[in-house]
Order: sequence, then structure tokens, then C-alpha cells
Amino acid sequence: MSKLYSVFTGTGSYVPAKQIKNEFFHNYEFYDSTGEKLATPNEEITRKFEEITTIAERRYAADNETTSDLALIAARRALESAGIDKEELDYIIFAHNFGETTVENMRIDVLPTMAARLKQKLGIANPSAVAYDILFGCPGWVQAVIQADYYLRSGDAKKILVVGADVLSRISDPHDRDSMIYADGAGAAILEARESDSPIGIIGHNSRSDALDYVNMLHMGYSYKPELAEKKDYYLKMNGRRLYQYALENVPKTIKAGLDKLNLPIDKVSKVLIHQANGKMDDAILKRLFQLYDLKEVPEHVMPMTISWLGNSSVATVPTLLDMVMRGEMDNHALRSGDNIVLASVGAGMNINSIVYRIP
Repeated sequence: MSKLYSVFTGTGSYVPAKQIKNEFFHNYEFYDSTGEKLATPNEEITRKFEEITTIAERRYAADNETTSDLALIAARRALESAGIDKEELDYIIFAHNFGETTVENMRIDVLPTMAARLKQKLGIANPSAVAYDILFGCPGWVQAVIQADYYLRSGDAKKILVVGADVLSRISDPHDRDSMIYADGAGAAILEARESDSPIGIIGHNSRSDALDYVNMLHMGYSYKPELAEKKDYYLKMNGRRLYQYALENVPKTIKAGLDKLNLPIDKVSKVLIHQANGKMDDAILKRLFQLYDLKEVPEHVMPMTISWLGNSSVATVPTLLDMVMRGEMDNHALRSGDNIVLASVGAGMNINSIVYRIP
């Protein structure tokens, strides 16, 4: 008996053109959390940073680009890829964390909603295309896809646009060395309901939130530079060491729990597309995931990575990665019908989620 499944029929992404290499930060002034200026030369700071994160460069939005501008390009590419009329959309779900940021105003602006702004920029007149935002930390886009899956499998919707976009370069403290990890970008996908006698598309997912002991690992705070802190503007702050430990301990277990729901072992998974937060952290997460199955060796080419040249663009990393893989733009990462892939993310909340997707 056939059932409804959620299938990606189009993907799109936008990688800003502005390349920011690590050398860009050599003239910066870095301070610690106590307001003391770091005595370590910036060349050494950036060298150690690249060793720890594998990030050599990242992309920033141009001065005339806003968050919704980035999302608009990604959404148009996804619509074109899917070959559908934008007026046919039942939902537009926009994942972000900081709303509409501009060069002139770093304050969070979420009114009107980002989804409403995007719907207006796309020129969609259909009032039945419901547009709303989701804030779920870096895993926001993956969680939005999970929500879309429920709509589609229920029969309430047939076509949904899910977008993730953030401009982190404008809300990160230029005097905090952790801010070098952040980048800007947008990714989007069209999901459609498809009838099938056998499982295809999204076949399972899993999420968790650990707020009790971990709620402040990513938060907003004043600049580390005392003179700037006096302005009392809020910047994105991170407890990097604890976040790393939390992710390493909990992300593998969460992915495995999602696979266990389907009785699907890790050796039946062709690709793991994970949030691009830190290259070495993602490598360690993948290794520990395989260890949970008593597998010491991780197969080659299981995990495509963009972190070294795109940085961490929050909700945009997973859909951008998916788009590049779907379009055949990642060497050694072709997908075939029947392949099982995992989409996973971790971030502020702390939240973790994963989706198991079978290529139709």
C-alpha cells in the first residue's frame, strides 16, 4: 500500500562572493573575556585557530546585502531546480537566528518575519502560502525540514519551501577571536509529497533539546573590548570548549538513536551531512558515531565538508552542503537512487537533530 513521503525536488544555495582569509584578522585587536588585550601575536592566533577548526577562509555578505537578500537568491535557485510555480507553495518556513541584519543596524530585526519578507521579495500573491519563521539555533533548517515533513505526510501540504539564512559577520564581536569561526550564507530546498510503495525521501528523524545545563553555551553578550562594551550592544558569544565536549558526547548518540528507530545500521548510510561548525569536531563526531557500532575505521568520502573555505554560516551550512552534493559540485560525493544519507546539526539551545533521507 502506497504512503506519502517527503522528497527534495529542488535545492539552492547562495555563497557570498566576499572571501575573508585568516590573514584578514592580522590587524585586529583581540581581547579575552575579562577585557584584557591578548599578548599573543595575531599570526599565531590565526595559525592555532586554523589548526583547531580547519577554517582557512570564510564568506561575508557584501555591504549592500541583507539576510533576506541572501535567502532570496537561494530560494529562487531551489524553485528553479524543482521546476515549480512559486504560487503553488503551501508553506514557506524560514530558519534563522538573527533576523534581518544590515551594515547600518546590527540589532536583531524580526518584524516583519523573515518568511514574510522573503514571500514579498519572491512576489508570491497566494494567501494560502503560509509563511513563518523558526528559531532553533544552528539546527534550525533541519528542524524546519522536520516540520515540513509532518505537513506533507499528513496531506495538509504538497509543496514547501524551507530556507535557512544568517549573516553572522554583523553580530559577532570583532574583538573576540572565537568570532573568526562565523560566516554568512543561505540555503534552501523544495520538499514535495510523493506517494510510494516503498520508503523514499525522509524516512525518519530525531531531535533533542538540552536546556537545563547547557542553555548558555551560545548566548548574546557585550564586546570583550571595554570601550565597545560600554555601548551595551549585544554580540554572539560562545563557550567553545564546553560546546565541543557537549557535541562530541551527544551528537553521535542522537544520530544513532535516529538510525535505531529505523533498524538501519551505520554501514547502510552513504553520506553524513553535518553542520559545518568545526572541522576537527565534525571528524571526531563521525569517528565516535562509528565507534558506537564497534567500527574502528570510518570509510572514505562519507562526510562532505565545506568548513575550511566557507566557515560556519549557522542554519545555512546543511542546506548549502546538500545543494552542492545534489548538484554534483563536491568531488567524491555522488548520490545514487537508494542511498541513505543523514542530515544532522547541533547548536544553541542546546539542540541536536538528524534526518535520515533515502534518495528516490
